[in-house]
Amino acid sequence: MFQLTLRRRGISDQAVLRAMEEVPREAFVTEADRADAYRDSALGIACGQTISQPFVVAYMTEQLQLQKRDRVLEIGTGSGYQAAILSRLAAHVVTIERFRTLADSARERLRRLGYHNIEVLLGDGFDVPGDAGQFDRIIVTAAMEQIPDKLQERLAVGGILIAPVGPHHGVQTLVRVVRTANDWEKKELVDVRFVPALPGIAREL
Repeated sequence: MFQLTLRRRGISDQAVLRAMEEVPREAFVTEADRADAYRDSALGIACGQTISQPFVVAYMTEQLQLQKRDRVLEIGTGSGYQAAILSRLAAHVVTIERFRTLADSARERLRRLGYHNIEVLLGDGFDVPGDAGQFDRIIVTAAMEQIPDKLQERLAVGGILIAPVGPHHGVQTLVRVVRTANDWEKKELVDVRFVPALPGIAREL
């Protein structure tokens, strides 16, 4: 039924559907929400953040057109669910979270579940560490009012970036950026709602 719902909404990439089936979503939501884990809606997690609805996770993942050799950067770890999906489709995932509580719990959860090709960092998604290098794919899972040039520069030539862009407390648009040899090609996809992406490491939590 879970796969059927995603198919009906237009997800057709078999590898993405398989990853969505394999990753136990109930392990990434709060205990109180486990009965609703596979409902197609966002759910609240710690620190006032959310785990995105399954369709949005699948859609953003499909738009990345992941290859098995890819190195992926995620901005906004949350509970680690999106990173787990990405890890089934790429070689290595680096995910950055500004809330220490979320970073620590996601790191432990992913380790316990056996997702060993994911590196969880506590940090500022607007200021990716200089030694992180470039990435084949970048996914942002919180709303940015605009995509920072510094983040786009982390995208390798031929790489793809997906981010929700727009006002923090309204509707955003998913934007797909492809880096060419000389420029960045941008395309608007669908309207979404995400929690705000904020600079810096959270002082609390």
